[in-house]
Parts: sequence; structure tokens; C-alpha cells
Amino acid sequence: MSPNFKLQGHFVLLLLTALRGDSRHLEVQEALDYDPFLLFSANLKRDLAEEQPYRRALRCLDMLSLPGQFTFIADRPQLHCAAFFIGEPEEFITIHYDLVSIDCQGGDFLKVFDGWILKGEKFPSSQDHPLPTMKRYTDFCENGLTGRSIRSSQNVAMVFFRVHEPGNGFTLTVKTDPNLFPCNVISQTPSGRFTLVVPRQHQNCSFSIIYPVAIKISDLTLGQLHGLQVKKPAAGCGGTGDFVELLGGTGLDPSKMMPLADLCYPFHGPAQMKISCDNAVLRMVSSGKHINRVTFEYRQLEPFELETSTGNSIPEFCLSSL
Repeated sequence: MSPNFKLQGHFVLLLLTALRGDSRHLEVQEALDYDPFLLFSANLKRDLAEEQPYRRALRCLDMLSLPGQFTFIADRPQLHCAAFFIGEPEEFITIHYDLVSIDCQGGDFLKVFDGWILKGEKFPSSQDHPLPTMKRYTDFCENGLTGRSIRSSQNVAMVFFRVHEPGNGFTLTVKTDPNLFPCNVISQTPSGRFTLVVPRQHQNCSFSIIYPVAIKISDLTLGQLHGLQVKKPAAGCGGTGDFVELLGGTGLDPSKMMPLADLCYPFHGPAQMKISCDNAVLRMVSSGKHINRVTFEYRQLEPFELETSTGNSIPEFCLSSL
């Protein structure tokens, strides 16, 4: 089993165990029984792309990174179910109801959420998403098939569902469309390179990596001198209107993470920071007056780096170092 395969499996396992309410570490064999591990295999994704449309059954707790048609049929009452969908950073996700057979009057439901929710935390956060939280839900039992196609605002979306009666269920088709200016992103992989561009829009954009990582920023354009400063309680870039911040935390919601560093002025790097939290986020805040752009690379920290990350540490939270 390749190292990359194991890392991607860990990503899915983190989500599934949190949903189940189990401890963070499941038995390895149980983890390997889940198809989502296979769906993150680059070779398999290429093979399946040649056999569209991809079809398979949907599980009560599931995660998918491929377009296709997915069917859930209850074999017993399934009361707490969720399916996570993730695309490439430069993609929107569209979820289309093909067939729905559930009993809304009997307590069943089928809801699409624009983003992800995990243990009460949302991505994108309420501060970064263009819609209020309640408008990010599309409820089949309220809208029926009049809203049968729902497009996400970023590369992740999810479906919540409850089905009491065995034999009832639904079929969904998931498609992806290009996003020319991706704003909020969850990375599928623990390493990569990305350029985030905000073209004169008053919005906040977060790039989330669900691993402890080293982030190296090679270029930052904010349309206005040079510098990287570690945040102090009374200092920061909040007054500048346009800046990039690095965040770390244990949950999914960037607004609940610890600010670790601010980048207030344009520069040509590199500037690097190691963030030993479960989740690391690069977040760009834009006033709408400039074309803002940041290019960065990231990689998962090795175990020995996690043991020795004692630079600008925050012991009660997680470790970070320049």
C-alpha cells in the first residue's frame, strides 16, 4: 500500500469516525472495508473516468470524490446518515435528485448542505460563505422536485438523510463543473500547490488542509511593502482590509481556529510555517478594492517534525513554528 494511499485513507477515516462518535482510531481492517479509500486512488479515478457514468450504492456514512450516480436503499431504519462529496479545488459540485422514495410525513428527510458540517462545525464558516446558514440547506421534504438540482459554492457538499422504512431510499447524480475563481477549498491531499485569487471582491476565502502541515508561501500580492509577523494579542492585520492569515485547530470551522500568523503586505517569498494542528487553514480577507493573489505549497509534517515542533508554541492548542 503506497504512503499516499494511506494518507488519503486517513482523511476519510477522520470524517467517518467523527460522524460515528467512535474513538479517532478504528481497527485497520474495518477502515479498509470502506470504498471511499479506493475512490481516492489516482489510478482508479482515471480508470473509472473512462467508464462514465460511475454507479454504486451509497452507505449510511459515506464519502465520495468522483462524479456518478449513487443509490441508497434502506435495509433497516437508518436514522443518522450523511454522505460527504468532495471535488478538485477548481470545481463546483452539483447534486441532482433522480428518484426519491421517502416518507416525509413519517419522519424521513433528505437535505443537501452547501459545504460540510462535522461535529457542529461548518466549512466554509458563516463568515466566509456568501449565504446565511439556513439558506445553505435544501430540504427535499419542503421543496420536493422543484429544487431537484443543487450546486455548491465550493468543492465540497454533503447530504443528510433519514429513512425509516426498509426498501425506501433515493438515487442521486453528482456532477462537477469548473470554478474559475475557487474561494473556499478543502484539499483532498496532504500535499500540493495552489494559487488563490480574489478578483476585486469583498469576500473571505479559506483553503483547508486536514493534516498537520508545513506551508510555504512563495508569492503574495495584495495591491498595496513586505513582511510576515506572528500574531500577538494586541497586534494583527485587521485594520489593513486585505491580508492573509494562517490558522490552526482541531475542528473544521476556520472561525473557531487559532490565528497563528498574519501576512499584511505583498512580498515574493518564500515564507514558511509549520502548523502541527489536525487542521491548517490559509485564509485570505479581501476588501474588494484590489486583485489579491497568494501562491503556496503545503506538505504533511513527518512524525519526527511533530515531536520537535516547539518554536512559537501554543501548548494548550497545538504547536506552530517558523
